[in-house]
Amino acid sequence: MKMNKYTGILFGAAFAVSQLFSAPVDVKSPDEQISASFDVKNGVLHYKVAKNGDPVVGESKLEIIAGAKMALVNQSVRANDTSWEPTWGQFSTVRDHHNELTLELTANGMPVKLLCRVFDRGVGLRFVLSEASKGQKLTFYNAYRLIEEEGFYCPKGEQGVAGPLSLKQLSSVKVPTVVERADGSALALHESDIYSAVGFGAMKLSYNSEIQSFISSSSATSSGAGQITPWRVILLDNSIGELTVNMVTMNLAAPLALEDDSWIVPGKGLWDWRVHGYNNGDFVYGIDTRSYFRYIDFCSDQGIEYFTVDDHWFKSAKDGKMVVAPEVDIEKVMAYAKEKGVKIKLYYDRKKGDFGDETLFSYYAGLGASGMKYGFMGSKVDFTRAAMEAAAEHEMVINFHDGPVPMTGVERTLPNLISREYCHAQQDSRRAFTPETFLKMVMVNGLVGPLDMANGNFGLNSINAGERQKGPRKKNSYVSTVVSEVARTLVVYSGLITLPDAPEEYLKKADLFEFLKRMPATWDDSRVLDANIDSYISIARRTGDTWFVGSVNNSHERTLDVSLDFLDANKTYKATFYQDAPDTHGGTNAESYEIKTASVKRGDVIKAKMAVGGGHAMILEPIN
Repeated sequence: MKMNKYTGILFGAAFAVSQLFSAPVDVKSPDEQISASFDVKNGVLHYKVAKNGDPVVGESKLEIIAGAKMALVNQSVRANDTSWEPTWGQFSTVRDHHNELTLELTANGMPVKLLCRVFDRGVGLRFVLSEASKGQKLTFYNAYRLIEEEGFYCPKGEQGVAGPLSLKQLSSVKVPTVVERADGSALALHESDIYSAVGFGAMKLSYNSEIQSFISSSSATSSGAGQITPWRVILLDNSIGELTVNMVTMNLAAPLALEDDSWIVPGKGLWDWRVHGYNNGDFVYGIDTRSYFRYIDFCSDQGIEYFTVDDHWFKSAKDGKMVVAPEVDIEKVMAYAKEKGVKIKLYYDRKKGDFGDETLFSYYAGLGASGMKYGFMGSKVDFTRAAMEAAAEHEMVINFHDGPVPMTGVERTLPNLISREYCHAQQDSRRAFTPETFLKMVMVNGLVGPLDMANGNFGLNSINAGERQKGPRKKNSYVSTVVSEVARTLVVYSGLITLPDAPEEYLKKADLFEFLKRMPATWDDSRVLDANIDSYISIARRTGDTWFVGSVNNSHERTLDVSLDFLDANKTYKATFYQDAPDTHGGTNAESYEIKTASVKRGDVIKAKMAVGGGHAMILEPIN
């Protein structure tokens, strides 16, 4: 049984800050580069954030009860340096190194605490309520008066990502809101651990031009002692690309809530939805038992852990009864998958009727499902929390579809949340999906955690020719290359790597598919090597002593220098390069590629030549 493991030493056990009633009260990050400062003026609590002495967030208001008069009673600081092991993720071990300031306050005489944790790469703010607050209406108000005036990005649902925007172009925006600052560094307004903050809704942001500040505000009724708010988070990094491996939100999330997480298996999964109508010359894929058998056979033969059965396998669901499509013998399908050692993830949403939440998960588990893809329930925090808990109770992973609650950091707490479609899925709404949109979603939407973007199509010519029932509706609108598709599956962090194409298309390019077969879905280390939000990204991920590297390009041909400075200095590596060929073009010759090998070492620079909409991938293995 795998449990969270904590190591390290707790420093400075709750020592008092000097000059107790002086103002402002400051707390700094362990490396002393980031500081947060607090002050109570005329009964109003304010804070500021600076980096290297330069203001990042100007004086801004914090509030837990609307209009309440605040007073400072006491203050203390403790230092923390521990580590923990995720069930799965971008790192096998995560260091939690921060200094925490506790402000003991009163709000209209009612005791309340504010916690501020300052990391080397961000700041978290949370209120903790007292028993005296029970029944009180809480309004967690947080203003952010940012110093920067342009370079803002935020998710935009089916339209991809909005940005870069100036403050004048902002109104209501989604989480996270990312800022590329004038010096090239990056900031993100975010949240964490809404899972533990029962009663609060998901964070929403708006820009108030009168006070020149972003505003987040959410309400709940206090349950008394122990009631907490979500963490309001300000991420600070050297570049937008590095935000994708920033672990502050994960460190602020609640620890593992499961006694046994051994049943949670990250991996790759075939998906049927985009294959419907595909004709291999002898067989046409549809929503039927024989098609599902073919997918299962492929997964079993190729070592693919999951197969996702999407919508229309059932016709209706109501009051604990499900009418399965006559073409699907679901019991036979599930038995066959079990025999072949393939895990099945079944789709469900309420547009065909409400089966009933109390019995839904036991029904799916009774069928033998290892997971559920839950669709179209939107930003309902209580529902999302309950669904994750019910899935965990029945040892099922879950993937939320179509604009779900971000629930940032929750894969630490309930790691059966294996992915989410908090993004614009790759073959949906072609008007919005471009190589540039992909890059922006990785560096903006990806900050919420694992994403289900459904990368990894190999039959790009067939897709662009309109030979699939599920799009794209506009022919020749999918700009990508097969090498870029491989690299995208590595670049996008997810506990379930969804492979959306027909088995035959992967088998046609078996040598290229080898990269996907070998690539795991959980890592020991992850590093952003280079990134530009409009142009490219290059990420290296390590499993054991083998590195996988993926680089993805925008719509302009380029050669990217990829430095191998992350390799062990004492080893020589066999490098296998998966790259666009000289004649590859994401719009006109998408399936051309080449594979080469070479010996490389630390300090070498690889010239990654990428086509329009192209990419580059590498496997680097030590030579014995």
